[in-house]
Order: sequence, then structure tokens, then C-alpha cells
Amino acid sequence: MARAQHAQHAHRGAGRRSRTSRSRGRRARLPLRYLLPSLLLVAIVAMLLLRGYVHSEFLADHRVRPPAPVHEVPEKILGGGPVLDARGEKPVSHRVPDKTMVLTFDDGPDPEWTPKVLDKLKKHRAHGVFFVTGTMASRYPDLVRRMVDEGHEVGLHTFNHPDLSFQSRKRIDWELAQNQLALEGAAGVRTSLFRPPYSSKADALDNKSWPVTRYIGQRGYITAFIDTDSEDWKRPGVDEIIRRATPQGNKGAVVLMHDSGGNRAQTVAALDRFLPDMAERGYRFTNLTEALDAPSAHTPVSGFEHWKGKAWVFAVGVSERAMGFLVVGLAVIGVLVFGRFGLMLVLSGLHARRVRKRTFQWGRCPVTEPVSVLVPAYNERECIANTVRSLVAGDHPVEVIVIDDGSTDGTADLVEDLRLPGVRVVRQANAGKPAALNNGLRHASYELIVMMDGDTVFEPSTVRELVQPFADPRVGAVAGNAKVGNRDSLIGAWQHIEYVMGFNLDRRMYDLLGCMPTIPGAVGAFRRTALWRAGGMSDDTLAEDTDVTMALHRDGWRVVYAENARAWTEAPESVQQLWSQRYRWSYGTMQAIWKHRRAVIERGPSGRFGRIGLPFVSLFMVFAPLLAPLIDIFLLYGLVFGETGKTLLAWGAVLAVQGVCAAYAFRLDRERMTPLLSLPLQQVLYRQLMYVVLLQSWITALTGGRLRWQKLRRTGSLGAAPGPKTAAGPGPAAGPGPGPGPVAGPGPATGPGPAEGVGVR
Repeated sequence: MARAQHAQHAHRGAGRRSRTSRSRGRRARLPLRYLLPSLLLVAIVAMLLLRGYVHSEFLADHRVRPPAPVHEVPEKILGGGPVLDARGEKPVSHRVPDKTMVLTFDDGPDPEWTPKVLDKLKKHRAHGVFFVTGTMASRYPDLVRRMVDEGHEVGLHTFNHPDLSFQSRKRIDWELAQNQLALEGAAGVRTSLFRPPYSSKADALDNKSWPVTRYIGQRGYITAFIDTDSEDWKRPGVDEIIRRATPQGNKGAVVLMHDSGGNRAQTVAALDRFLPDMAERGYRFTNLTEALDAPSAHTPVSGFEHWKGKAWVFAVGVSERAMGFLVVGLAVIGVLVFGRFGLMLVLSGLHARRVRKRTFQWGRCPVTEPVSVLVPAYNERECIANTVRSLVAGDHPVEVIVIDDGSTDGTADLVEDLRLPGVRVVRQANAGKPAALNNGLRHASYELIVMMDGDTVFEPSTVRELVQPFADPRVGAVAGNAKVGNRDSLIGAWQHIEYVMGFNLDRRMYDLLGCMPTIPGAVGAFRRTALWRAGGMSDDTLAEDTDVTMALHRDGWRVVYAENARAWTEAPESVQQLWSQRYRWSYGTMQAIWKHRRAVIERGPSGRFGRIGLPFVSLFMVFAPLLAPLIDIFLLYGLVFGETGKTLLAWGAVLAVQGVCAAYAFRLDRERMTPLLSLPLQQVLYRQLMYVVLLQSWITALTGGRLRWQKLRRTGSLGAAPGPKTAAGPGPAAGPGPGPGPVAGPGPATGPGPAEGVGVR
């Protein structure tokens, strides 16, 4: 076994020796991994902007101008026909011949009413002209294609439906070009017909609208006004719509109706009577160019222009479908977020009441046996002295084993120079934290093992509180209460909120549910028997603490939370360090979930964890955070495009629920509420960083990328434990001494614990 272990360490060492060559490959890929989350977020924002654009939620101008003087408009135009051709030097107006009717429909296409209008026209063998807006044509290209395929003409009605007399020539050009782009993508044609929004008869032209009409003519368009207005948008009733649409005598007419913009049931019903009645009077219903005996208004497009239009329509379609998915995702995350908050509030309260009862005890007798404390350390010179001093100052007998993992800053020498009682150093070549902990296990003297980080400070009572749950022989591991010590900075305060609310409140909930996902590396305790049965600390994942915790669950051990076992840890103080740490945590958690996925189909304790704990942890720790950015995305979308008041009210309600949970968590942990003043800012800034980190972890997992441990730069800012001293203690404990020496290996499971379960290899 010793030879096998030596070979294993040699293999790991060889892997580390080749790290330089591998890291070169990683450096080649890392920029892409950092880039992909940004690109995905940019894509989502772009789709939302596109959707807001085609829904006229921005760049739209709904101003309507009052009438202006008309002295600049030629008399022959004011008294002429409804069709104006201003493409030449002298504008010419035209009238529709007698007993000829051109039905025109504005503002469409509409997914509900346009098909019904088209059905009525087809039923009565009539044709008409549809003046479509670019926003609607982009969203419903199939209806535009149907119009053209069934022989109707299509004209432009601008993209966003603004009053063009308010617009600059540049904006007019843009409205026409975007309207044509939508038409080209939808039906593969361009059109020469145009109708200005808010227009009516030719005699309504004035000094403001006439220059616009001339300019549009110069751009190559024929402007179509009207003879009769059905005023169907007012919904005056079917009879009134028919009366207003009917021309006098046998005169020809360009008739205005609408196939969009509201409920058009009366328009559809009026067509079913109007078309056959006028046909009996000898009227024909035709396209505008046919009525004028002119060339078709449609010009087929091909090549680049056609594909550019198709690309536009495709992009709009993607944005529309994406919005549907995003709305569903928002609903899902809303249920998950509020469901999780509800569970946390209820279950954490039950947990606190249970463990704080005067009659509560973990077993019949308190745990007083000595404990082995393992402190893996790699270049922890700034922190290690405070760490080991806090341990020997505790009120529970301990042996402290500092495993120096190939430090280059003199960490091991510093610990030895302290000459603290009960503290010894084990040196090893750099092999990583899991290997260091396993080495410490082999040197530990006692059954109960406490593990902590080299930058963490314990309170005098922490070890005693941490091991009390082992009075219950079913308990295999205990999670302590990790606290942020360096909380003076803003980023430290945000992490403090996260630790109290997101970690410790969660642990109370997971304790009652029996699926504690992680024993924190900063403060955790284990039975050595349970650890050996689970295979020790594995380096299969970057989250060895989560990995081993899941393995213990699968082996049938209880994993519980000790709220009074407080440990003060140094949190990252820069965004880069925080990113590195959380990236490793989230990716390591995904690795652990994937590693233990077979528990879902197994029996016994492993199956119970696999079918209850594993889905629960996956849902709330991996999938729900992935969807959570939708809350903020829709916040921004609502602020820019929606009703600002309602948007802020909805977001404020979510923030209020989070605030209640955070305040409750702080109350349970007996923390001051002052840091919660920065909670809104944390939600706006800090949470976004966590989103991107998780997204990057997903991309790394899906692309098969690998990560290595990333050492955080420590400052050694933590001295004695800053938390409340719950027990003064007798002073530094003498400790049990070095003990009997290394343990040979795991061997058979002979210690107390649950019935034999499914092991983890």
C-alpha cells in the first residue's frame, strides 16, 4: 500500500511538473472562457433591445401635430385625387376610375385580425392594398408573404408610425429603409407605395406635411391618401363602417380600413357585407396600380438585399422567441427564489428553535475527548501564526497538525519557531490541499478530526462547539459557522452578507432536510472512520469539501450544522481574487454533483441522497443561480422600455423579500444589521459578478475545460478572533502531544456509525 501511495503521489507530482505545459494551453483557452459569458450576456441584451425596437418601445414618436396653414400647397393638389405622384418635377395627382374600389388596410399585419381580413378578401375574390409598418412586418413576416402570394399589394407605412412632419430627413430615410428591409425579408419584394401615418385625404395637406410628401416623392414613392374613411378604429358598428366607406354614386374610391391596432371584429364583419353588396352594384376591388393602369408597385429583390432582409427577419424572430423563453425562465426563477426564501425562513427558524432549546443535546454525554486539528498551509506566513495561536487558546484539548504543502515563504519554519504546545508541523512536497489533508489524517492521533484553513481564526469555544454533535453516533461530519473577518471594506461587507444569509441560513435549512451539501473548509469536523470509509479527501474535483460531504451522505452518515462553532476567515479583498475563488467553488460543485450522479439510481442511503439531496442541491446551487440574472435583465428592460413605476415596484418587492431573509439571518446569527444598508447595492453590483462567475463555470464544464487550484493573496489582517468570546477558557491548552504516529491507512470500518451503506470509490 505504501508503494501504491508513493506511486500515486509520484504521478500527481509528475502531473504538477507538467503544469507549465498544460497552463500554456489553458492560457490559450482562458480568454475565450472569459469572453463567452460576456458574449452571451451581450447577446441577451441585444435580443431585448431588438425586441424593444420592433415593439416601438423606444425610438417611437407618438406626437400628433395640429393643422397648419395650407398656402404653400398647390391648389391642384388640394383639389386633386387621393394618389399623389411627386417623383417628377411637377407633382401629379390621380383618381380611381368609377366603379373601382381600392380597399386599403393600415397598421398591420396583426396575427389575429389580418388573417381574417385576408380570408374575407379571398372569399369574395377581392384584392386590396396593405400599408404595413416595419415593426409588425418584422414580427409577422408570414402574413406579409401571404398578402403578396394572394395577389394583394403592399405599401410602406413607416417603421415606427411617427408623424413625419416632426422628423428630420435622416429619420425619414431611416423609417423608409427599415420598412423596406422588413418587407424584403418577409416577401422578397420592394414597393413604391407609401402612406404617411396620421394622414387622410389630399385636401388635408398643409405647409408642414407638403414638404415631407415632396421629399418622399423624390425618394421614388407614390403617396396614397384616401377618398373615404370607414373610421373603423372608432368601432362605430358594422352599419356605420359600411356607410362611411361607401362612395357617393358610382365614383371610384380609395377606402381606409385597419387590420391592426385593436379589436377589428367589426371591420371583418363589415367586409363580409360590404364586398358582396358593392360587387352587386358593379364595383371591382383591385390593387392600386391596377386601378390606375400602372406597373406593379412590387419589385422583386435578390442577392445581398434579399439575404439582408431575411437576416433581419430571422434576428427579429429569434428575439421574439427568446423573449418567450426568458419570460418562462423569469417565471421559473420567481417560483424558485420565493420558494427557496420560504423554505429558508421556515426551516431555519425550526432549526434554531430546536438546537436552542434548553433541553436539546446531541447525545447523553458531552464530547470531551481530544481532537486532532488539521491545518493545511501553502505560503500562509501572513496568517498562520494567528491561526495556531487561536487553536491552542481554545477550551478543548487539541493536537494541532500544520501540514506544510511545499511552502516557499517559510510557513513551516515560522510555526516551529513559535514553539507552541501541542502544535507540530508535517512537511511535504507540494501536492495540493486534498493530499495535505490526507497526509494530516495519517498523522492524526484521534478519531475526531477538525479541518480548517490556514487563514482562519477560531474562537476559544469553536472546537468544543464543533465536536459536540459527535455525541450522536450517527453524525459523520459537522459544518461550522464561517464568518468574514475582514468586513470593513465594501466588498468584504457584501461577502459578510453572503456568508450570513447565503451560507449559514442555507446550512440550517439543509440540516433539517438532511442534505447538507458542503462542510466548509474554514471550519468543519469529521469522524476519521467516516472519512476513511468515504475514501478520504479526493482531488477528483476542485471542491474537495463538497465532494467528501456528498460521499458521507451516500455512506449513510448524518451531516449537521453547529451554529456556535464560529470561525473567522479572511475573505478575498479584490474582485480578481473573489472571481478566482468563486469560479473554483462553483465549478468544483458542478464536478462533485456530476461525480456523484449515480446516487440517483442507487439504493439505500446513497439512493436517498441521490433522489432527494442531489436534485435539491443542483436546483438551488447550480440551476437557480443560472436563471437569477433574468430578474435584473427584466429590471433594466422595464426601466428602459416599460412602465418605470411598476418595474421599480416589482423589483423593490423582490429586494424587500431578500431584505427580510437577510435581516432574519442576521438576527439568528446575532449580527449587527448595519451591513444590510449596502444590500441594494450588493444586488445591483456584487450579484452580477456571481452570475458571470457561475456562467463561466457552466461554459467551462460544457466545453470540458479544466481548472487548477488558485492561491489567494493573504494579508494576515485577522488577529485574535473578532467575534464574541462565549467562554473564557482556562488558557492555552497543553494539548495531547504528538500522539502515536502515522496511521497506516483506512483499513476496515470498525468505529461507530450507521449500518453499512454504499461506499464511494
